[in-house]
Amino acid sequence: MEAGRYKPYPAYKGSYAVWSGDVPEHWVPIRLKHVFTDKKKQSDPTLPAGSISFGNVIYKNEDSLAKETKAAYQVLEDGEFLINPLNMNYDLLSLRTALSSINVVVSTGYMILQSAEGYHKNYLRWLLQQFDVAHMKTLGAGVRQTISYTDIGNSFIFQPSLPEQTQIAAFLDYETAQIDALIAKQQRLIALLEEKRQAVISHAVTKGLDKSTPLRPSGIDWLGDVPAHWTVSSLKHFVRTTNGFGFSSADFRDEGVPFIRAGNIKNKSVIQPSIFLPKKVVENYERVVLLGGDILISMVGSDPKMTASAVGQIGIVPKNLEGAVPNQNVVIMREDNTVLLKRYLFYSLASSAYRNHLNVFSHKLANQSIISSSLLVSAAFTFPDKKEQQKIIDCLDIKLLKMDAVVTEARSAASLLKERRTALISAAVTGKIDLRDWQPPEDSTQDIDQNEEALA
Repeated sequence: MEAGRYKPYPAYKGSYAVWSGDVPEHWVPIRLKHVFTDKKKQSDPTLPAGSISFGNVIYKNEDSLAKETKAAYQVLEDGEFLINPLNMNYDLLSLRTALSSINVVVSTGYMILQSAEGYHKNYLRWLLQQFDVAHMKTLGAGVRQTISYTDIGNSFIFQPSLPEQTQIAAFLDYETAQIDALIAKQQRLIALLEEKRQAVISHAVTKGLDKSTPLRPSGIDWLGDVPAHWTVSSLKHFVRTTNGFGFSSADFRDEGVPFIRAGNIKNKSVIQPSIFLPKKVVENYERVVLLGGDILISMVGSDPKMTASAVGQIGIVPKNLEGAVPNQNVVIMREDNTVLLKRYLFYSLASSAYRNHLNVFSHKLANQSIISSSLLVSAAFTFPDKKEQQKIIDCLDIKLLKMDAVVTEARSAASLLKERRTALISAAVTGKIDLRDWQPPEDSTQDIDQNEEALA
């Protein structure tokens, strides 16, 4: 929040609701069980299925939903509140509360709450969201840290008057819409830059840098025409692959040898794992011990939408992960350096042509894509001599460095906006700012446009 933009209330008092801190002096303490009641289960399989997703109730894909399962679902109506009370310690990022604007049936694992008279529903929506972020995730018990209605109902909030609730809700609706528009702008910019990045890489490793170079048909649909003097062959003739090893989860430790899984390969890089293995467990598997600069590629990948193959995520092992070991779903791919440069191989694996190969030859199992190591290297592949490879590498390094700098800046801007959004919600629903006199600008659309221009 901008300093001085919003004023505090004239007087505050201490609060025994630790998550809310000091509250305005005139706000009234009340337990949530006097605000919300736990709805009794109703069934109606004629309604569409729904679920909660990051603070919103959405329609659920019913393709794999059995009729008998849906028949056991409970009715959630427009204006009722949905809470996901399960596995609080498993997912600390998702927003687990929502005000429904649709009529659906949802799993009985969810909790459905109805609000009492005299409350502004949209205010309660924002209040529950802050309660979730600041306090609800600390409740619950058991291995899965599941919470009950009693856990929620016995928690305290401090209640403003109905006119104040209305003002707070209007303020947050307006301000979060402004911020969300700016976040969406940054995300569109990131998507466009990543699309352009992909196109630049793909063109360079399949067409070269010289537009006047004669082309010839490659005979491969996803490669198309390639420079006449380039080699076209199967990737397996120019790389060596080593599969990772299926270590037992019983050997996992909090320190030791870093253990790389498919999920650690993201955004063209290898991220620091949180699981380790004892040195004595891996000392007999020298063939899978990673070297700095090794290229890793995943054989599995999760993709809930399953619009394309999620396998084939690639990354180069950083120096700080030298000595790490990969699991059985990760392949170490090393170039034949007599004809192929490592970084050229990396860029080729990042190309759209290689992605098309993965989309064709991987297969889907549940919500995962899977491909064998032999199919990873069966892709048709094209490359020039090492001198031209180096020119392509140098050109891509420079172009992508500039693009990546803009993407980093856009991600930073989006992150700051999300932090501001979170801070505004917290300040508003816990009374740290006095919004009783707040009014939205007359032309909200113009305000969004001006804010976008300021960030452009």
